[in-house]
Amino acid sequence: MHFPTWALAGFWGLVSGSALMLGAAIGYYAHVSQRLIAAVMAFGSGVLISTLSLELMEDAYRKGGFDSAAYGFFGGAAVYTLANWILSHAGAKHRKRSGTQQHEERQKTKSSDDKSAASSDKDNSMAIALGALLDGIPESIVIGLSLLAGGTVSTVAVVAIFLSNLPEGLSSAAGMRKAGRSPGFVLALWTGIAVISGIASLAGYSIFSHFSPDVIAVTTAVAAGAVLAMIADTMIPEAFEVAHNFTGLITVIGFLVAFYLSKMGD
Repeated sequence: MHFPTWALAGFWGLVSGSALMLGAAIGYYAHVSQRLIAAVMAFGSGVLISTLSLELMEDAYRKGGFDSAAYGFFGGAAVYTLANWILSHAGAKHRKRSGTQQHEERQKTKSSDDKSAASSDKDNSMAIALGALLDGIPESIVIGLSLLAGGTVSTVAVVAIFLSNLPEGLSSAAGMRKAGRSPGFVLALWTGIAVISGIASLAGYSIFSHFSPDVIAVTTAVAAGAVLAMIADTMIPEAFEVAHNFTGLITVIGFLVAFYLSKMGD
């Protein structure tokens, strides 16, 4: 049975996003040790760094040259950094942390707000949700864009994003549990992000399928820049918090795994 390409884009985006739900369930209910979470976060960081450098930026350079790739890459990082800065001041600074940081941030948000505790809690929850959305959308758009090349999805991109989403959901959910978040809130949040990931992937294909290679190149580079900024701002700090000197080694292993996957078809 032949499925339309736009449907495949949404499906693969949903598949990669489902890792967030799986990771969140494990992180909330399994009580995974922080050392293991840190190691998995470092591994996921390496996977993503490999993918954005060997797949995304290379593709952006081939389609639009260095200027398009560079402008898009810097622009994506700048936009992500600005949005992340705003959300951090709204109570979502530690959304990926598995320790007690989310609990401390939640209490700080409550105590600094003149409104009722319930209202400030709602504000903090919204910031957490928007932060998770900010982290997930660039990755998902990449999957949709990968289908523009020849109608087939980049297996490396799907596997890499799946492998990186798993520790993201795991670490964040573990921190949310320690912050007193209900399982309903945690699972509903990551289920919603997974569904939006599918929609973002579908949009990445549908919207940009009619644009020039230069526009696609810039968009791919924007997503790559946002992903790298996300890794540096949210994933590496969580990994280094516990893994310390082993963070670099584990990140390199993740990079090599994604590098191997990218070369399997050569």
